[in-house]
Order: sequence, then structure tokens, then C-alpha cells
Amino acid sequence: MVQFEELKLKLEALKPEIDDLADALGLKAIKSEIQQLENRAAEPGFYDDMENSQKILKRTADLNSKVNNFNSLVEKYEDTLALIELGDEEEDVSLLEEAENEYEGVKKILEQQKLQTLLTGEYDKNNAILTFHAGSGGTEAQDWAEMLYRMYTRWAADHGFNVKEIDYLDGDEAGLKSAVLLIEGENAYGYLKSEAGVHRLVRVSPFDSAGRRHTSFSSLEVMPEIDDSIKIEIRDEDIKMDVYRASGAGGQKVNKTSSAVRLTHIPTGIVVASQVERSQYQNRDVAMKMLMSKLVEIKEREHLEKIEDIKGVQKEITWGSQIRSYVFMPYTLVKDHRTNYETGNVNGVMDGDLDGFINAYLKMKGHEEN
Repeated sequence: MVQFEELKLKLEALKPEIDDLADALGLKAIKSEIQQLENRAAEPGFYDDMENSQKILKRTADLNSKVNNFNSLVEKYEDTLALIELGDEEEDVSLLEEAENEYEGVKKILEQQKLQTLLTGEYDKNNAILTFHAGSGGTEAQDWAEMLYRMYTRWAADHGFNVKEIDYLDGDEAGLKSAVLLIEGENAYGYLKSEAGVHRLVRVSPFDSAGRRHTSFSSLEVMPEIDDSIKIEIRDEDIKMDVYRASGAGGQKVNKTSSAVRLTHIPTGIVVASQVERSQYQNRDVAMKMLMSKLVEIKEREHLEKIEDIKGVQKEITWGSQIRSYVFMPYTLVKDHRTNYETGNVNGVMDGDLDGFINAYLKMKGHEEN
């Protein structure tokens, strides 16, 4: 039947891309490394050094996951091909819709795995720390910052990432002044690093009784969470610590003691805060980890050799560096000013549909590097 034959041609056109993906992933080298790691794990005394053995086991699991994901794609391709050929032989039109859905599934998984090959940065696999700042403009900007907070929380949940609130400072009447989220999961930083910058909102403000149109700005910082394997020396005299009472979203926090911690790194002016843990000691640990992550992110972005090379107050996100505009009125449009990717479905975007923007950025960066 013509419909099945056309669908088969479309599916077979994906086969060269799947073959190219195997090369891009470096599957031969990955399988060789897995064998070497498994041989090391089988050696006597492997678990004597628990720290090292855990690293090897994690590396093995990560590599096996890549191989298994690719094998699943190949299997899905072959199953879809068999389904199309069955429908064609039997002339069974009732199988056409299922076959078309399976084809779309193969295409989507292929696209996702191709994008992962672009995540080659040293910290792309890490968890991501997101810091939200409301711009000037009072309640309107603070409400916009909270809308962004919700948008990224939705995106993370849709992709199976775990979301943990680290710090939250309520707005004066609505929204938030600043907040910090930890997004936990493989490649969280690799995907979300593209979102750092200033986000611009144009809408009729619900806080303006005259119903006038307002433009608001909020900024987002994104940095990789640094694990314990990366040692960074920060001198005690370079740190100023303040403690204060925690105050979470909507006043929900029950902790009334001064356990929240704010750290200022004197040489750079970087400020980090944590109020998520119960004790001052625990919050200081979280804040120190954030400070280290921030210093590493700046070092990488500025192409510096050492952390000590970071000079002066860091204000990496300026109000001139807006990356994206969200227009609710007089029309609906979300447009990225770096890639020119845009969509009219502003409500979908605010509900976390950000993949089009993230994918466009990763592809653009991939082309620039090639």
C-alpha cells in the first residue's frame, strides 16, 4: 500500500543518521572502556579504596547507559520497520496510525540522543544551580521572577529531574526578589546553561489598575554543582558570613532560628545564600559548595587558568544582555535573540515547554565549534 511504502522510505532515511550517531557517541571506544573498567572491578582488593571504586562503578554505569540507550533506539527502529512491513503485506490500514506514531517516536529519540553528543563541556553532566533575580520595577518584576521560577520547575519535572529549593526571598507584595534552585540529574547543567541571562516580559500588568502594558526584566544565573572530587582552596579570611532567619515561599518555612547563611567572597564580591537546611552549619556547607561552583563557572567562562585569576566584582549578567523576550500583549510570542527560535505558544512555554529553545542553542553552539 502506498501509505506504508511512503512511511517505510521516511523511516529508512533515518538509518544513516543512526549510523552517524554511533560514530558521534564513540560506541567502539565506550565498549572498550567498559571492558577495561569491568576488569578493574574484578581485581582483588578493588573495594579497599571505596572512594576510587565508587568513581569507577559510576563511570561504568554512565557508559553502559549510553550503550543501552543507543541499543534501544536501534531496537525501536527495527521494530517499527517490521510493523510497517507487516501492515504493507497484510494491507491492514488499522496499523497505519500505530506505525506513524512509532516512526515519530524513533525520530524524537534520535534527535534527543544527537543533542546529547553536543554536551561535551567538562561540567555538562553535572547538576545545575539556578539563581533568579528580579530586576528593578518592584512587584511587577518580582512576579515575573516567580513566573520564571515556576517555568523552570515545570521543565525539570517534565524531564525527570529532581528540584530542591536552596534559598527563597519573598517579594514585597507578590512574587520573589531572589531564589536558588538545585536541579539534580544527568546533564542538567549541559541543558540549562543556555538559559543564563536576562529574560524580558511584555504584558498588561495585573498590578496596574489602569491596565497599562509593562516591560519587566528578571535575570537567571546557571552554574554547575561541583562535586567533592574538585578541590578548591578558599581562605577563611576571604569569606564574610552573615546569618539570618529563613523565610520561604509564602512564609511556609517553620524554622524561626537564625540558621540561614549568607556568604560573601571578598575578592570577587560574589554572594551566595542557603536556608534550606535546619542548622547553620549545614547551610554554611551548602553555601560554600555554591560559592565553589560559582568560582569554577566563572573560571571556565573567562578561560582563566586558576581560581585566583578571577579579579574584581563579578556581574556577569547585565541588563543589556537579554537573551529572550516573552510577549503576552498585544500579540503572543516568545523569541530567543541569540538563535532567533520563536513560538507563539507563550502559555506552553510558561508551563515548561523549553526544549525548542534549548535545542536550538545547543545546535548553534555545536555548529560554531565544528
